[in-house]
Amino acid sequence: QVQLVESGGGLVQPGGSLRLSCAASGSVFSIYFMAWYRQAPEKQREFVAGITTGGRTNYADSVKGRFTISRDNTKNTVYLQMNSLKPEDTAVYYCNANYLVDSWGQGTQVTVSS
Repeated sequence: QVQLVESGGGLVQPGGSLRLSCAASGSVFSIYFMAWYRQAPEKQREFVAGITTGGRTNYADSVKGRFTISRDNTKNTVYLQMNSLKPEDTAVYYCNANYLVDSWGQGTQVTVSS
């Protein structure tokens, strides 16, 4: 099973940008479908963006045009570039890896506030 460690969260003003990273270890990274999810206080965890082994991407409607997911198989890392951030993007962001089973990181807090 793959181990995942997220980084890059923090406090940012509305309209700002952040880039999240998720470093994977313990398995062959390139075979995994990778995704980012988020969970706001008192809300269910929701899908944000995903990327296939071949680089095909998909996004939640709420982040389309603002967020970009990418992966670097040579570094065993998946990224989430977040632009034009809004207060409603505030949440704990989780990295997910899927190959037969799901693996999750510990999460990184993103707070968008003035």
